[in-house]
Amino acid sequence: MTYDVPLPAGDEENKGKSTDKNNREMDYNDWLPVTASREAKWYSSAFHNVTAMVGAGVLGLPFAMSQLGWAPGLIAIIMSWAITFYSLWQMVNLHEAVPGKRLDRYPELGQEAFGPRLGYWIVLPQQLLVQIASDIVYNVTGGKSLKKFYSMIASVASIAKGTQHRPSSYGVRGDTVASMVFDAFNGIGTIAFAFAGHSVVLEIQATIPSTPEVPSKKPMWKGVVVAYVIVIICYLFVAVSGYWAFGVHVEDDVLISLERPVWLIAAANFMVFIHVIGSYQVFAMTVFDTIESYLVKTLKFTPSAMLRLVARSTYVALICLVAVCIPFFGGLLGFFGGLVFSSTSYFLPCIIWLIMKRPKRYSFHWFCSWLAIVVGISIAILAPIGGMRHIILSARTYKLFS
Repeated sequence: MTYDVPLPAGDEENKGKSTDKNNREMDYNDWLPVTASREAKWYSSAFHNVTAMVGAGVLGLPFAMSQLGWAPGLIAIIMSWAITFYSLWQMVNLHEAVPGKRLDRYPELGQEAFGPRLGYWIVLPQQLLVQIASDIVYNVTGGKSLKKFYSMIASVASIAKGTQHRPSSYGVRGDTVASMVFDAFNGIGTIAFAFAGHSVVLEIQATIPSTPEVPSKKPMWKGVVVAYVIVIICYLFVAVSGYWAFGVHVEDDVLISLERPVWLIAAANFMVFIHVIGSYQVFAMTVFDTIESYLVKTLKFTPSAMLRLVARSTYVALICLVAVCIPFFGGLLGFFGGLVFSSTSYFLPCIIWLIMKRPKRYSFHWFCSWLAIVVGISIAILAPIGGMRHIILSARTYKLFS
């Protein structure tokens, strides 16, 4: 990998021994999944960003609307989209902010901003938590009933249901002030979970070739713009149609609310399988990259297909075990959305931008960065509280491996 794992204390004298190490680094980058190929196009960027964004989180948006209400819910979705669109623009432009160097992984960006040791330990744990949490939620989503064609099927079915019977009220779920407040916290976290793509954006950009004439940020940004247009259309369509059709009675996964027609549910069951294959891989790939790098660089295993098969299979099995033990879809979205997604998507890119670019005080980028930081930190504090409460309430009727 191109980012430096911090050296143990007392090992500073080995820093100068770099010739053989650099040759091995080049070989490792040819083998590791993130940097093995740099031939992707702008449409690859669009596809992977859509896959990373429009996932399990979109199915929870109608539930978030039922916790927040019409106006606050729509404002939260649109505001989150705008903030994360801006912070994603920052990350795309920071990828080659250092002349002659590509920051191919999120921890590399952190090291450039905060220093080799501090930056590594600030960014990598958060990035891994986002990706592991995403994979857990994908397992939970598929395991609940193998259903989910997240945009068209969910929206069309909700509209069809709504034309037959619409709720008499579109209030919020809570019946006490305390429950309304905690539900609102969880709803905000659920929306934050839906904007998870930042944890893999540099790794996606790393697959795009870069030249002085056409730096990677140009095709990458073109793909991001296409992806974000698709994202906001899908998110608003699913959120509005799902809440409109079911009101406060919508389930934390909107497709669970659907019971008829049978053929539609069957189609959703098949589509979720197809979707999870792609989205799971997008988030797991960086985890694979980290695990495999540790095995070959630190534990000195020889790179091989068998090593890759064993490492990846072990990870998938462990994630599956955790997922079947904690099948709390709605609570997981809110909890993880606030705990780590708000950091990697909302305010960490802005902090790094302020450190590396040093925009003039009260300029446009200075103001936007601080706005995103304040909003993101607020989500990080409040959303896990609502998510944990939802998990605790769900645990009352919980049975292991249910």
